[in-house]
Amino acid sequence: MSESLRRLSFVFTIALLAGSGRAGAQAPVTPPPEPPPPAWTGSAGLGLSLNRGNTTTTNFNTSFDATHDPKTRSVWKLKGLYQRGTTNGTLAVDRLLFEGRNERAFSDRVYAFVQLQFLQDEFKAIDYLVAPGAGLGYKLVTTPVTTLNVDGGMGVKFEKNPGEDNRTDAVVTASDKFEHKLSKTAAITQSFGALWKAQDFGDALYTFTAGVAASLTTRTQLKVELVDTYAARPPTAAVKSNDVALLTAFVYKF
Repeated sequence: MSESLRRLSFVFTIALLAGSGRAGAQAPVTPPPEPPPPAWTGSAGLGLSLNRGNTTTTNFNTSFDATHDPKTRSVWKLKGLYQRGTTNGTLAVDRLLFEGRNERAFSDRVYAFVQLQFLQDEFKAIDYLVAPGAGLGYKLVTTPVTTLNVDGGMGVKFEKNPGEDNRTDAVVTASDKFEHKLSKTAAITQSFGALWKAQDFGDALYTFTAGVAASLTTRTQLKVELVDTYAARPPTAAVKSNDVALLTAFVYKF
């Protein structure tokens, strides 16, 4: 009887050791793969300012930007801005800007782009300005905190002014885009764009923006931005060259 118990105990011990060995030899559990990046990221903003008293002023602006970056060499970028304002019931601002662009990387710093720019501005006497173009760009600074890109190219401009026929001109373009993160919740931005008539560089349209944004929550932020649009040669003498707007907007990020 005792011999049988010793044999049973021996077999049981061997079984436990073998089982523990197999358990220790098992491959470690592989963590689940990270979810794919969202198809689009960006933000949408809405701003409104009112003044009531000696004058009645209402200013409204809405904006958006969106980026499609599938972590390949091709990136799509879209942005738009619409401004409308009245003073004492009379329309004073009515401007729409839009830009769509595709950037294709050749290296970590060099990229090519194709783009389409659109502008409608009643008070600059521009019924529409459409400018498709293409060119090359370079990433001067690429750090987690600061980025700075510059690019230049050529294209065509189709412009229509009130009471005039559509004009078609070759154009030369240049732009830059800068962003610096002040902290995890705040950043400053700056961008500049130039559109020169190829046959006459004195006929140009410049756009400059500078802004600061601070996060309110993980999805929302408050943004203040200065937008300056300058036409070196307005369609008529009655149209001023420079328009400056200070915009404040509540922004939702997606």
